[in-house]
Amino acid sequence: MLVAFMGVGLVLASELHATAARREKERELLFIGHEFRNALGRYYDSTPGDGRPRYPLTLQELLRDPRFANARRHLRRLYADPVTGKAEWGVLRQEGRIVGIHSLSPQLPIKQDHFLDEDASLRRKQRYADWHFTYPHDLMLAQPDAAGGAPGLKPKGAN
Repeated sequence: MLVAFMGVGLVLASELHATAARREKERELLFIGHEFRNALGRYYDSTPGDGRPRYPLTLQELLRDPRFANARRHLRRLYADPVTGKAEWGVLRQEGRIVGIHSLSPQLPIKQDHFLDEDASLRRKQRYADWHFTYPHDLMLAQPDAAGGAPGLKPKGAN
């Protein structure tokens, strides 16, 4: 009997540990997503001499902004996705430029509600890959056009 109870206890403890580890990875994903969002915002708001704000063409441009002669860094490093463990991200583009990132994980998130206002779009998503971190935070995916073109991005509320 004692061995059976110990076995059940170990199973419960391992499940609790696995859930706690997933919740920690979610917190890490939120932190990293905010880091990318803030870096995209700094890049966009750092307008060079021509006066036209732009998004980067690659994530590496966030590490060293090629629009300036002196090194300007908007992000310290390219983080790995804590959920997949890989340094690969899905990128969200508008007119060929990166406006956001997302995880490539198909897993169901544990966290489904009680996000910060800037992360309200993450509520009740079925996959971590649906957690989009864009600048600005309310940038939404547009529907594919009538000609069957790929979806673009538009600000929330835009037609």
